[in-house]
Amino acid sequence: MIELKPITEDNFIDTFNLKLAPGQESFVSHPVRSLAQAYVYRDQCQPFGIYAGEKMVGYVMVIYDYDVPEYDIWHMMIDEGSQGHGYGSAALDRVIEYIKTRPFGDTDRIALTVNKDNPVARKLYESRGFEATGAEDEDEIEMVLTEE
Repeated sequence: MIELKPITEDNFIDTFNLKLAPGQESFVSHPVRSLAQAYVYRDQCQPFGIYAGEKMVGYVMVIYDYDVPEYDIWHMMIDEGSQGHGYGSAALDRVIEYIKTRPFGDTDRIALTVNKDNPVARKLYESRGFEATGAEDEDEIEMVLTEE
């Protein structure tokens, strides 16, 4: 079972040990960068460790954009040694469940970006109902999920 656990002083070092598989470095930022962003946006975001049992297998951050308004899924990644076990799919389900509690504000819009050269991630997001908006920024495609 996959569980999201907030990043705290007890587990933040574990995020530093997460690694992307070779060739994935251009797809997502390492959690170190994301944790710096989490500090800056601390009143509107929550970083999570993705856990399989007691082991951190990945990382994701949820941030609320008051200007749009929307929830954004940032920097979701699964450690190279834990890929291929369905953890990303299960983690995405937990993230969506968390967002539906509307911890920072009310909106039905969930957005993320995916690298154009990452068909595995794009397929995962599409399987959960995310659709490309047509908006692009450099090598990223915006995708949104609108709750019904």
